[in-house]
Amino acid sequence: MILAAGLGTRLRPLTDTTPKPLLPVAGTPMIVWNLLLLRRHGIRDVIINLHHLGTMISQALEDGSALGMRIVYSHEPVILGTGGGIKQAEPYFKGEPILVLNGDTLFELDLGAVMAFHHKQQAAATLVLRKDPEAARWGLVEVTDHAEVVRITGRGLSEPTATSARMFAGIHILHPRLLRYLPVGQECSIIDAYVKGIQDGERIVGFDFDGFWSDVGTPERYAQVERDARAGLLSLSARQVGSSI
Repeated sequence: MILAAGLGTRLRPLTDTTPKPLLPVAGTPMIVWNLLLLRRHGIRDVIINLHHLGTMISQALEDGSALGMRIVYSHEPVILGTGGGIKQAEPYFKGEPILVLNGDTLFELDLGAVMAFHHKQQAAATLVLRKDPEAARWGLVEVTDHAEVVRITGRGLSEPTATSARMFAGIHILHPRLLRYLPVGQECSIIDAYVKGIQDGERIVGFDFDGFWSDVGTPERYAQVERDARAGLLSLSARQVGSSI
């Protein structure tokens, strides 16, 4: 699932007329970069949630066949946040774990390795994490030496535990049973489900990632990712471009 419903307020006025996932990087919409990454790792069935200028996204991508993929859309008349958006799409999951990406984050990551890690750990959820000196600014994730996430933004287990600091990269695999913690049809964060899962003894683990990653949330970071693409830090050709989009 790709989360693409956001308002993109920090990138106004660009996002007044173009939804953030359709903003181009090296001439290709950001969401297409992520779709091609998913395809490269064998994922061809994708759900995209939509709200702000959502019809522009569905008109650009249609059913995904131009990319050799199958795309369905989850429309949100009222924006539901990361938790509510995933919760609304739950009927599409058929009880199976899903991989979730942010539509405005670009990265170079072996998604196959993340999926293999998730299965080996027999986890309810795997969060892709990064070391960052400003982890607390992004939302502190505390993880043990055994890769167990015990607290997120200070919420989770209450007992003292030796941990290392990480930030959440916005890439995760979750079992739909965790969605039972979230209300239906209300705006909420997926972090709420993870915190309640930790408190209930669900196994939530972290996958360390130190490759290229960019959250394209501000004009400065949007300009930087364009420079990064020109410098070859982000490779479109490696994602086997061949679509007409």
